Amino acid sequence: MLHETEIRPERIADDWAIRSAFWQSEIANSKPKRRKRERNSTPLILCGQGVSLRIENGALVIRDGFTHYPQEQAIHRYFRGDLELPPRIVLLDGSGTLSFDVLSWLAEQGVTLARVKWTGEVAVAGLGFAADPDKIAWQHSTRADNGKRLAFASDLIARKLEASIVTLETHIAPSPAREAAIAKAHDSIERLAREPFAEISQLLQLEGVCAYTYFTAWRAIELRWTGLTRNPIPDAWREYTNRSSILTGIKHKKWKASHPLNAMLNYGYAVKAAQLQVRALSDGYDPAIGIMHHTRKDFPAFAYDLIEPERPMVDAAILEFVSKRSFAAVDFIIRKDGVCRLSPQLARAVALAVV
Repeated sequence: MLHETEIRPERIADDWAIRSAFWQSEIANSKPKRRKRERNSTPLILCGQGVSLRIENGALVIRDGFTHYPQEQAIHRYFRGDLELPPRIVLLDGSGTLSFDVLSWLAEQGVTLARVKWTGEVAVAGLGFAADPDKIAWQHSTRADNGKRLAFASDLIARKLEASIVTLETHIAPSPAREAAIAKAHDSIERLAREPFAEISQLLQLEGVCAYTYFTAWRAIELRWTGLTRNPIPDAWREYTNRSSILTGIKHKKWKASHPLNAMLNYGYAVKAAQLQVRALSDGYDPAIGIMHHTRKDFPAFAYDLIEPERPMVDAAILEFVSKRSFAAVDFIIRKDGVCRLSPQLARAVALAVV
């Protein structure tokens, strides 16, 4: 006879299907209403296994992936100039196929395709890079001039701190830790305005101290859980302790989330980075030429410059999302290395909360 808290594999599969269908239904019911003849402004978020994008008789046909059984495969069909056509298509992890004709069709219609991995890596296709020589030259000159680089980075951090105050005041319950984080942010904003900084490392150190106090104020957050008798959770998931993962030792790698809230933040940041990378390309900037962040191969450093003031807004969206929902153990996957990942349908819901 099984102990009450022992987990049968078949029961997990049933609960996984139930929760996947739950998130799928919530997404369907949360679609914003549009006025007649208004163009769709909501990205299409795809996930799961077996995603397919093809051109059939001149139309783009998208078959969404499978995430659970039983599940009816969703099919989307878009014609050229269709008001329903999303501005962006985002694939969260998953797998599937697309034809070369799809890339040409998307570029023709001005639709971008982005793949976001759980590690935060972003790949963008379907948008031609119309580089603006003046903007590229500005990126290079700002990066090369230490004074200009410091001014650019200082502005980003100041705006990030201002937004973090709003997020703390709006979404975090009053506590000494919250008041300390708000005071630290105000003090740092004043320092940025009055003190000359000689190196980027000094700015990053200031920002790092503020980030520590900011996330320390989050320690009062508790996620609501359901079905724990059937499927228990690790004790470490019962309270939020730190933005940094416990799995990475001295050198933190935040994408190796060990807590569900951090895993949701990782997806939120990655989706926002993809959106900003698309915006940078559209505006004629080179997303690989970072100013505050170091330029390196296969890294959209400029997009990660731009995301800094946006991070507290992503935080606010995630905090709003978790405050209104209860979660189940099967909403999350624990990899063999202990990393916590979101179930595909939950990842889709989180992405839609951020965009």
